[in-house]
Amino acid sequence: MREIIFDTETTGLDPKTGDRLVEIGCIEMVNRVTTGETFHCYFNPDRDMPAAAEAVHGLSISFLSDKPRFHEKAADFLEFIGEDTKLVAHNAGFDFGFVNAELEMCGLPPLARERMIDTVALARARHPGAKNSLDALCTRYGIDRSHRTLHGALLDAELLAQVYVELTGGRQIGLSLGAESAEIEIAAQAVLVRERPFRAPRPHAASAAELAAHAQFLETVKSPLWND
Repeated sequence: MREIIFDTETTGLDPKTGDRLVEIGCIEMVNRVTTGETFHCYFNPDRDMPAAAEAVHGLSISFLSDKPRFHEKAADFLEFIGEDTKLVAHNAGFDFGFVNAELEMCGLPPLARERMIDTVALARARHPGAKNSLDALCTRYGIDRSHRTLHGALLDAELLAQVYVELTGGRQIGLSLGAESAEIEIAAQAVLVRERPFRAPRPHAASAAELAAHAQFLETVKSPLWND
């Protein structure tokens, strides 16, 4: 099972008000194991960079000025993520919104929301009432983020890949003697359960003879505690 873990950095919070995508980082996973295949790109947003956004990710307009526009790399990005691969992101609606806004400006179809897996929703279901930021989840699962001083799309995607594995069952979910996926392992276990022969419930109440033998034994007990 192939999945893409991805993250974005932007000039702000809302593409509808003119904010743009400035970085995207993607990591390929197969059966919950990273393959080493990645896609990473910075983009020139053709606009200014608000100070608040730069404080988060550290990407200045001077740094981005010689980077490609999104439309120049859109085909490479779409080729990497494929047509139906599940796309995993933290607060995925935000990332999908920006990517789809950029695709729309290129005259390309949007990413289908059916492909979206939101790790914030997974975390809320698994840890209701707890903090579910990426930093908080890394702390909860003991994932080292000491090298993360600013947000960065590829670095955050790498951290999220580890968090996603923990949210979906931990490292043991991918362990297998062969190359079968976790889904195949689970299906095989279900088959074994279905094929187990039916056995009628065994009577467990004491018989009349057993009750009589027990009563006879109790008569031999001297000064039983239950009579105190």
